[in-house]
Amino acid sequence: MDSLMRDPMRGVRTAAAAIVAVALLLLMASVPVYAAAPTNDDYGSAAAISNLPFDTTVDITEATTQADEPTPGCLFQVYRTVWYTLTAPSSGILRVTADWSDTSLALYAVSGPAITDLNQVTCAAFGFPVTMQASVVSGQPYAIQIGSGFDGGNGINLHAEMVPPPANDDFAAATPITSLPFSDHLDMAAATVEANEPTDCSNGNPLTVWYAFTPSASGSVSASVNAGSSVSLGIFQGTTLANLTPISCDFRPTIHVDAGQTYYYQVSMFPFGANTGLDFQLDVAPSPVPAFFYSPNDPSSFDTIQFFNNSFDPAGRAWTAAWTFGDGATSTDYEPTHRYSADGDYTVTLTMTTDDGRVASTSQVVTVRTHDVAITKLTVPGSAKAGQTKQVTVGVNSRRMTEQVQVDLYKSVPGGLQLIGTQIVTVPVRPANRTTDVTFSYTFTAQDASLGKVTFKAVATLIDARDALPADNEAISPPVRVTR
Repeated sequence: MDSLMRDPMRGVRTAAAAIVAVALLLLMASVPVYAAAPTNDDYGSAAAISNLPFDTTVDITEATTQADEPTPGCLFQVYRTVWYTLTAPSSGILRVTADWSDTSLALYAVSGPAITDLNQVTCAAFGFPVTMQASVVSGQPYAIQIGSGFDGGNGINLHAEMVPPPANDDFAAATPITSLPFSDHLDMAAATVEANEPTDCSNGNPLTVWYAFTPSASGSVSASVNAGSSVSLGIFQGTTLANLTPISCDFRPTIHVDAGQTYYYQVSMFPFGANTGLDFQLDVAPSPVPAFFYSPNDPSSFDTIQFFNNSFDPAGRAWTAAWTFGDGATSTDYEPTHRYSADGDYTVTLTMTTDDGRVASTSQVVTVRTHDVAITKLTVPGSAKAGQTKQVTVGVNSRRMTEQVQVDLYKSVPGGLQLIGTQIVTVPVRPANRTTDVTFSYTFTAQDASLGKVTFKAVATLIDARDALPADNEAISPPVRVTR
């Protein structure tokens, strides 16, 4: 109490000091703590890669760029970079991958101690992972620049390796194919071309591999290649590179093979960037697929039938067609026509033969039925009076088969015809001019009398069939005189 009386401002100063201390603590808590820049942030402090393969995880969130740092040719600008150096342990393909989508990779050949002594070899940007690969020379020093165009990455996994050439890179080491189906996945990055290797099927592609197939049975086989880059596929026979004879040059070739003979498949690639993965497949060739249709689909013996060929070969080879029509006639036309002289059920067969010897056939039964009815009689009264009911008889004849027929009877009116009756009847086959008679009763009207005459028209229509000769399916009567 005495001290407070001696210094009345002491409590105020103590409280103010406490407030300032708390404020400083709060301010310090609100200031973010940044991670330090990577130790290999600058080219001069690049991390050395002493052995391949090499794996590491790098955080470039706080990385920077130097004032004279090169920008990779595959980016407009790079904001954060770290550096690695290595000396190529051998000549071949160096591949570097980074599993961060916002990442660029650049490889430089080192020609001196300064960062300006870097000459870009290749670069890659974006993707997941980002992959770059390039040919390197044994003993040559190189620098790898990992960059980010935006936010960087706090856990980029980096992998570097020398890619070995495929085991079947050379003709003498061709991969033997002992059974079908066969499939193989290859990394073509380090493939090469031998000095005497044929180029007539590879189109000068710089990467090639070889397969050797010796079939145990004769037949046809199809090869295919799936790749992210431009590829070609050649097939040869021979024993050495110097005496190879080309058999086929195609992207998906199908050839006939003979048992015991060896066929060499040369797969070549022109790489685009790091797209050097390749899948090679060899299998028994698929069967051709013969198919056809025809028109009309209800033919009579009077019709010339048009056959339409919609066959195809999944292997894409040329093929020929051979037709048998079931009545002894044949054709080798692609889409023939044919007429049958009599009704019947005929088996039509189309046989496809591909130029490599595959054969397949398909058959359809063509049903030929000649439907034909005719109105051979139309009997009407010679005259009538208004109010009288009289009969009109339509005689229908069928000489080929029993038919179901709809008979319509019309009368003439000003400007056209008027339907006055319909009957459906069964018309059996009758010889000569004998008919099946269809009788209609008609009551003449005052309007008929005012016109003074009525003309009748009969129409016979087959039910569920097409008349082969429809011209005689109608008949018109002579005028009937009508009075009051």
